[in-house]
Amino acid sequence: MSAAASSSNARVNLEHSTVLLIDDNSKSLDMLSSIFHGFGVREQIKCENALEAAEIVKRKAIDLILVDCSMPEMDGYDFTRWLRREMPAPARYTPLIMLTGHAAQSSVQKSRDCGASFVVAKPLTPSVLLRRILWLGNDEREFVESENYVGPDRRVRNFGPPLGLPGRRAGDLSTHVGEPAEANMDQADIDMLMKPRRVSL
Repeated sequence: MSAAASSSNARVNLEHSTVLLIDDNSKSLDMLSSIFHGFGVREQIKCENALEAAEIVKRKAIDLILVDCSMPEMDGYDFTRWLRREMPAPARYTPLIMLTGHAAQSSVQKSRDCGASFVVAKPLTPSVLLRRILWLGNDEREFVESENYVGPDRRVRNFGPPLGLPGRRAGDLSTHVGEPAEANMDQADIDMLMKPRRVSL
């Protein structure tokens, strides 16, 4: 079974994906699970705390993680930092969507800084969530590993959605390099462009 984004012809097949859902609110967890059932996901692992989820990640390959940012003991931010910094590859590269009840810029910034792939504000809608999953499936961002940060390139505002997905702006950058439209310029032509010229007024 495949799911389609309402505003796009793009399709994604999640039937064979393993999704880990982490939320200490059982009603939110059930609602999230229902959405993924609608997407055709057969294997869902539901956890009401991040410590339990961390043990699962150590033992089992996961294709996608959704975690609520606010939980007792280990919150979503701590879980994401642990995943990105402590887990070996390929687990540390697992796409992760942070769920937040606050769409404030500070919450979004904190989620990005701990290594989340995306941030989605509650209440969730299937269409928004599916668009983010489609985006992840076509994500061109580099995975950055440094002393102060581990996770996808945080400059997502500069890149915008992947090519072919709705929401791209004319000025969005892309790491995709297409075929050249014309022959490269000769060095002499480049020099002529750079050469100062007298302008008559």
